[in-house]
Amino acid sequence: MTILIIIVVASILLGFFINSLLSNVPKLKILFQIVFPIVIVVLAYYLYDGINTPIQFKKQMDYRYEKVKQNLIDIRTAEVAYKQVNGKYADNFDALIDFIKHDSIPMVRAINSIPDSLLEAGMTEQEAIKKGIIIRDTVKIAVVDTLFSKDFVADSLRYIPFSNHEEFDLGAKKITTGSNVKVQVFEARADYRKWLIGLNHQLIVNIVDEKEVNKKFPGLKVGSLEEANNNAGNWE
Repeated sequence: MTILIIIVVASILLGFFINSLLSNVPKLKILFQIVFPIVIVVLAYYLYDGINTPIQFKKQMDYRYEKVKQNLIDIRTAEVAYKQVNGKYADNFDALIDFIKHDSIPMVRAINSIPDSLLEAGMTEQEAIKKGIIIRDTVKIAVVDTLFSKDFVADSLRYIPFSNHEEFDLGAKKITTGSNVKVQVFEARADYRKWLIGLNHQLIVNIVDEKEVNKKFPGLKVGSLEEANNNAGNWE
């Protein structure tokens, strides 16, 4: 904003100087006095737009970034639970969403507790279990009630926010690590171009180009189909 003010003030001062030089040319001076204010207004607009557009773009991108990231975190949460029950990750949203809505996961609960007198005597939880003071029981609890908030809508998990119902790319498979260990992996991702839609096109192109030049995925993703990365997001 400071730069904008300096440029506009400098332009106005230049205008006054040119206006004084045209004192002996009345017709040209009048024309200049009509045209110059228009030029100043147009110049100010384009300067302001050039400064404000990247600021507003970043503000909107940061807001969308957090929404998309949260969806990817939810996908990861669901995938980890899915693997706990099924031994592998879901490679499509139909299976993953059906699991969230209709399946359950095992939870271990403790029945009873160690009396204070025995705690003071140094009894541990393991000892209490062996003696039958504490009983461990495995129960199944609905996935949707366990992992997500009450207002969570499972059917929306597949859709990238702000993308006009574009879906996250989702895949899962088994890979062999460098130490020759076979592991299950999954990956979910959303390209910048899908969730920055409607914002400044050139600034989107610039961000995508920067990522691609550095051989990084141009967007947000969690997990990887190429390596075992502990299901990390590329923002972590």
